[in-house]
Amino acid sequence: MVDTLDGRTVERRQLQQIIAGLTEGVILIDPDQTISWANDAALRMHGVAALADLGTTVDDYRDRFQLRYRNNHPLAEGDYPTDRVVAGEVFVDVVVEVARAGCDEPEWVHRVRSLVLTDARDQPDCLVLIVTDATDEMQAIERFERSFNANPAPALICRVSDLRYIRVNQGFLDMTGYAREAVIGRSVYDLDVMEAADKRELGKQRLAEWATIPQMESCLQLPAGESKLVITAGQPIEIGDEKCMLFTFADLEPRRKAESALRNSEEKFAKTFRLAPVPMKICTLDGFRILDVNEAFLKETGWSADEVIGRSPAEIELWEAASTRRKLEKELVEGGSFRGRDAKLKTKDGAVIDCLVSADTVTIGGAVCVLDVFQDISERKASELELVAAIEEVMTDTTWFSRGVMEKLATMRSPQPAGALKADLSPKERQVLGLVSQGLDDAEIADKLCLSRNTIRNHVARIYAKIGVHRRSEAIVWARERGIVGPDAERRKPAKA
Repeated sequence: MVDTLDGRTVERRQLQQIIAGLTEGVILIDPDQTISWANDAALRMHGVAALADLGTTVDDYRDRFQLRYRNNHPLAEGDYPTDRVVAGEVFVDVVVEVARAGCDEPEWVHRVRSLVLTDARDQPDCLVLIVTDATDEMQAIERFERSFNANPAPALICRVSDLRYIRVNQGFLDMTGYAREAVIGRSVYDLDVMEAADKRELGKQRLAEWATIPQMESCLQLPAGESKLVITAGQPIEIGDEKCMLFTFADLEPRRKAESALRNSEEKFAKTFRLAPVPMKICTLDGFRILDVNEAFLKETGWSADEVIGRSPAEIELWEAASTRRKLEKELVEGGSFRGRDAKLKTKDGAVIDCLVSADTVTIGGAVCVLDVFQDISERKASELELVAAIEEVMTDTTWFSRGVMEKLATMRSPQPAGALKADLSPKERQVLGLVSQGLDDAEIADKLCLSRNTIRNHVARIYAKIGVHRRSEAIVWARERGIVGPDAERRKPAKA
């Protein structure tokens, strides 16, 4: 620059004074490609302290700094912003990565625009490069994109200006089966993420306003022509200087399948409940209000559905004794279920039915309820009483019976379950079986009897063979039916006449 005080020099100094304190970097280049001046911000953005370190000419600058585009393609000679401004080109927002000569990794990211100042004859007088340090911004974008791509939650990003998708992550591709190229560039309303949503018009309005789109259920069309139920929501974001909308999704297909399976299950339960040949009722766990009864229950008790539904067993006096009802309800609340409890059921006309009652908790429509099942054993009870009476009558005079017959009759007088005397168990086997019936496993039994686990396993195998069962649960039932319930339990011997 000529150091004279002519009008051009004064104007140049005034220009330098104006831009010296700007936070943006400014580099002035003369038409002869000489780098005539740079402010402190421009020097800092290149990691140098003096103009000479930046380079005295455009060629010198190109030798000192390596520039490449964001796609890692290096800038060739003539493509550098300094070359382009010297050629008289005016450009805006050229983003380049800058590295010192000889370094592989860039140190800065610059956003560059150009300006050509002309003289009174409209000839180029000063070429200006305006540089903004976009390093932090680009690093933030890179972090966002890494997070966006790695996030397993399906997501899409569209530009608000043209409503076209510019980003899609792997989660969305996996959920839908789309290829990336089949999504990028498509319109929001071509691949409609708010299709069939009840709040679709609100979503379109919020998208146009660049405002948050609330969660809504929608139906995504898939490549094969199928559809997928999802929850979608939109969040306004900026990528660079562009307004964008981040759409996120939650796949509702598993929930829809689960709900369908639940409906099918409940339908099957309802049909089974209605058609069951034994009386059944469903009531609430809290207060035991009757919710439903089946036809067998109505036939057995004489009540109509309208007379019992909504009422409690206490209100209709379902049991012969209130103490029975309280006992069963307490056992259900404390244990959650019970099996085969003897009870006397009372019909609408006051008749009493001997029955076995079983109950368990079930979930219906998301609510915990109680299912009661009743088994009428009145005929069995009557038969047992008749048999006992006959035995009592016969055994009043046993002098003419043989001892073997007497023992058999005595056994019938104190009934044993079928097969009670068929198993020839040793005392040790009976002791082991008694512990099995208490719910102990082999290790616990071995510890209790001070025996090895192998010995216990051998005992259990022999017991299974003798009593004719194959599973531990069957052995427990067999033992409990025969009163073998403890380590010292002994089978009840036949009573003497």
